Amino acid sequence: MDGVIVVDKPSGWTSHDVVGKMRRLANMRKIGHLGTLDPSATGVLPLVLGRATRLAQFFTRDDKLYEGTIHFGYSTDSYDADGEPTSPEVAVVLDHDALDKLLDQFRGEIWQTPPAVSAKKIGGRPAYELARKNLPVELAPVRITIHEITVLSIAGCEARVRIHCAGGTYIRSIAHDVGKSMSCGAHLRDLRRLSSGDFRIEQARTIEQLTTLAAEDRLASALIPAAELLPEFPSEFVDLVTTGQIRNGRDFRVSPFHSAAKDARFVKAISAHGELIAIGEAKLPMVYHPVLVL
Repeated sequence: MDGVIVVDKPSGWTSHDVVGKMRRLANMRKIGHLGTLDPSATGVLPLVLGRATRLAQFFTRDDKLYEGTIHFGYSTDSYDADGEPTSPEVAVVLDHDALDKLLDQFRGEIWQTPPAVSAKKIGGRPAYELARKNLPVELAPVRITIHEITVLSIAGCEARVRIHCAGGTYIRSIAHDVGKSMSCGAHLRDLRRLSSGDFRIEQARTIEQLTTLAAEDRLASALIPAAELLPEFPSEFVDLVTTGQIRNGRDFRVSPFHSAAKDARFVKAISAHGELIAIGEAKLPMVYHPVLVL
């Protein structure tokens, strides 16, 4: 059980709740997630299991794809529907073209201030702990990238949007900031993550499905093996002797006929049995140093 299981996170569960449930289903402790989802959000939550947890460092800035609903008319302290209103409710009439034009200022590279109710650290403490005690929260803006914002539909004072963004983006902040730009306030009513890096909603299993698989001793059928992760890294198959050398921290050569590896910064060393042995980083032409050994 070294690899990734993609969970379709239900609303009302924290990402930590899902990790805890998977630890019980898989009867193993070494499980983590690749990117937190808010409790009210649903969708793609990749969980790394076993030795594959060591690969998490290579997934930190993966792009994400979301669909969500922005409710216009008032803002909340958490920037979503779970928060307390922070502005009086006003009537809003949305126009598709006008909203799409306004969203131009949120496309591309922009500065974004994370929500006060977030896991961002201030002096070693999560910002939400301070916010819930009504203590001042000052978070510095961060540079993010929004590849796409598309208005899918409008119904009354709500707009359904699709957002393709780089990792580290808060969709709640986008909703809040759009409301500020329109001088009417807004918050995120619901959110669903459709993809995170290479992981898609089509691969995701619900908690109920995973519970059934575990009861039937078939949980491994939901696993994406470690060797299949990071498909952008070329695979180099190594023999038993080379595998032993890699495990001892020795550099290894890749085949000069392996055109994909010629300019690659990282490669995956794969054993004859198809197991991921290590991630190698380029040291010399066609020579790689194992920077991570599983």
